[in-house]
Amino acid sequence: MSDARLFAQLAAERAHVLRAVEGLTEAQMSTARVPSGWSVTNLLTHLAFDDEMFWISAVLGADPAAIDALHDGWHSTPMTGAEAVTIYQEQITSSDRALVEIDLDAPPLWWPPVSEFGHPPMADGREVVFRVLAETSVHAGHLDIVRELIDGHQNLVVA
Repeated sequence: MSDARLFAQLAAERAHVLRAVEGLTEAQMSTARVPSGWSVTNLLTHLAFDDEMFWISAVLGADPAAIDALHDGWHSTPMTGAEAVTIYQEQITSSDRALVEIDLDAPPLWWPPVSEFGHPPMADGREVVFRVLAETSVHAGHLDIVRELIDGHQNLVVA
């Protein structure tokens, strides 16, 4: 897959996430609908902080501000659903700015200490972007299911 196609697919999955939450009320975004207890708002903060900020801004871009701000996105400071959407959009913008500068053939510019993240570094930037794409795609599907439980809306159903 070319880098342009990779970035286009990532953009499409990010847009899928945002479409899945569009029009939801604050109560719908903040209510847990799955046995594990996460809400739509929790999932958006996870995508913003644990995927966009961690993998792209921190790992690939070695952005000191992103590294300092890292935390478990599932357990972010409580916020409204609208705030979570805004933060996710801001992190996407930040990631896109970083990706323009990153050599995807090079290894990540930063990796967290083993005491905090016990996984071995990925080989190159492309592997990291594929990780973000996979994570975003999986969670877009989770949001589709939750959205259908909330109001019956279906993103795409092939019969």
